[in-house]
Formats: sequence, structure tokens, C-alpha cells
Amino acid sequence: MAKLVLIRHGQSEWNLKNLFTGWVDVNLSEQGVEEAKNAGRSLKAEGLEFDFAYTSVLTRAIKTLHFALEESDQLWIPETKTWRLNERHYGALQGQNKADAAEKWGDDQVHIWRRSYDVLPPMQDVDAEGSIANDRRYADLDPRTVPAGENLKVTLDRVIPFWEDEIAPKLKDDKNIIIAAHGNSLRALSKYIENISDDDILNLEMATGEPVVYTFNTELEVTDKKILEKK
Repeated sequence: MAKLVLIRHGQSEWNLKNLFTGWVDVNLSEQGVEEAKNAGRSLKAEGLEFDFAYTSVLTRAIKTLHFALEESDQLWIPETKTWRLNERHYGALQGQNKADAAEKWGDDQVHIWRRSYDVLPPMQDVDAEGSIANDRRYADLDPRTVPAGENLKVTLDRVIPFWEDEIAPKLKDDKNIIIAAHGNSLRALSKYIENISDDDILNLEMATGEPVVYTFNTELEVTDKKILEKK
């Protein structure tokens, strides 16, 4: 009965400032560090042991994984970082205060950009401040692969190959996996894992630093889902 644990990174400095973050690389806040450590203590109390760890290429997720593994005495396990687990790219909204964006474009429009499944945000110009066009961590990717803005549907499209190539085979081999990533990349994974409808996924929230534990049978069907309490 293989287990998969999903953890949204702890509160980031931009979460605290109410800014659209997306692919911008920001650090954890002090509260975020504690949330990540609490997640690790919850994993340890639950007796969860992992064979492989995965995270994005963004600092807030990487540090969350490390704090959680350290607190659960598993910092040594093999770890893989992948851009496919990055947060949804919020396009030209990145770096903007969410309240200011609502004032500029209207509450309804910003709500649609944030919460709809298949509506794209305004695209980010390649020359815009904060553009990832020249970020070394994406240098080996086909430029057509690097997004200028994403919705949840597009995020799911890039997460599925990661699931099929990396996660599903290991779960079928009865290996336990931990993934520390972001609200929308993990919502996309949850949608795929649980076969959640396009409408119902809009209601799924991922709390920062809160481990979600899935148990699978050999057919990769979910037999149990549990959210661990903070310790």
C-alpha cells in the first residue's frame, strides 16, 4: 500500500505581502519556516517513511521539503527537483498586489483569472521585469515550453508527464513518496489523482505546510486520503 504525501510550501514572504508570486523565486517567511517544520513533526508522529522526495526549482518549496525531512529524520533520502512542479505562472500579474490588481481590472476579472480552470491571465512580456526568459534554471528547456502565463489546465498538462514518468512507476513498485510544491501544481496533481471534475477542482484548497497523505492500491486507485494535524 504505497503512500504519497503532498505538502504545499509554508507561507512565503510574498504570501505575507498578498502578492501574486507564480514563478518568482521568493523565500519562506518566519511563519512559513515553522509551518514546514511542523509538517515534518506531523510526518514523524505518523510514522511515515519515504523512499523518494520531489520538489520544484523554487526556493520556498525546496526549503519546505528540507525542513520537513529534517524534522522527520529523513533528510538523507534521494531528492529530485523539477520545473514541472513549479507554481502556476501568473503571467503579467506576478509581483502585483492582489488588492491593487482587483482595483485595476475589477474584482470579478481578477477572481476569474485566479480561480477559473481554463482562463489564462494576461501574458507576461519576455522583456518584463521578473521575466524568467534568462533564468539559468530554465536554460535547457525548449523556449516554447517556458510559459508566459498559465491557468490550472495548462499547469495540469505539464504535471501529468511528471506523474506518469516519475511518480506512478514508483508507487506501483510500492515506494513511498513525498512532494513539496505549490498550491496550484499540487491542486493539479490532486485533480488527476482523484479524478476531480473541472468544476469541483475550483473548490479545492491546499493549506500551507499541511501534509496530505494518499494511500494507493496496486492499480493506483486511492484507498485513503488523510490530512495530518499540526504538531
